[in-house]
Amino acid sequence: MGKPRHFFNMYLTTTISVAMVLFLIGLECVLLLSANSLINQVKENTTVEIVFTPQAETSDFNRLQEMLKASDYCLDCRIISAEQALKEHIEYLGDDPSKFLGYNPLTASCEMHVKANYANNDSIAVIESKLTTLPYVEKVIYQKDLLSVLNRNINELSIVLLAVVVLLLFISLALIGNTIRLQIYAQRFLINTMKLVGATSWMIKAPILRKNMTMGFVAAILALGAVSAVYYYVNVHMGVQLFPLTWQNMLFVSGVIILIGLTITLLASLFATGRYIRMKSNTMYEI
Repeated sequence: MGKPRHFFNMYLTTTISVAMVLFLIGLECVLLLSANSLINQVKENTTVEIVFTPQAETSDFNRLQEMLKASDYCLDCRIISAEQALKEHIEYLGDDPSKFLGYNPLTASCEMHVKANYANNDSIAVIESKLTTLPYVEKVIYQKDLLSVLNRNINELSIVLLAVVVLLLFISLALIGNTIRLQIYAQRFLINTMKLVGATSWMIKAPILRKNMTMGFVAAILALGAVSAVYYYVNVHMGVQLFPLTWQNMLFVSGVIILIGLTITLLASLFATGRYIRMKSNTMYEI
């Protein structure tokens, strides 16, 4: 009764240890997705102002709006009439230029937010060249310097974040590998006994690989449950949207955790078992 319980406790302890490390890997995935979501939100806040000519009519406004909505680069857009522009100017600055000039000096415009992958000077310059060829568009205004600084800072932040994630991932993989090797180390005498009675290398490896991969899968499911609980708590109770809960993001997090759980337990079990199979009986007590 003591030995089966010992093995059960050993596998239970190993499963929990691997699940904790996979949970850390899951949090790394959440960190990457959340950072990517935040970066996209910042980029998509970039405003491009399309100024109409004074002669532009309502039909021109509608034509441009339809064209932008059908394009690949437009996230959203809204038409601001000359009257609305004057009203917003008065609200923000408190003065009415039409009272001094006798007419409304502001012209109609269209405020557009571009998609994240178009939020750079090169892409917007191409968009600008297309829009300024339209007869009812006078000019396109966007903050080139601010956009350059924004993209440079985002690139630097992405490199630092990626380096941190790679370092944490390496540490996590090393911890899982060491945990599996320690678990197989406790079975080295059993492996040696099986070898002495004539069991082939694959006969020894197969049940160990099967058990450890099953353990890795169970640990991955436990880790996924823990990551889901953290996401739910942060999203619902703290009101923080980490990243969009799309099927692509869920598949990414689930796939990474399960794949790493199965792959690392397989490789670590394979190498550790092979080591003790090749080891001579008289050296088992020396390690």
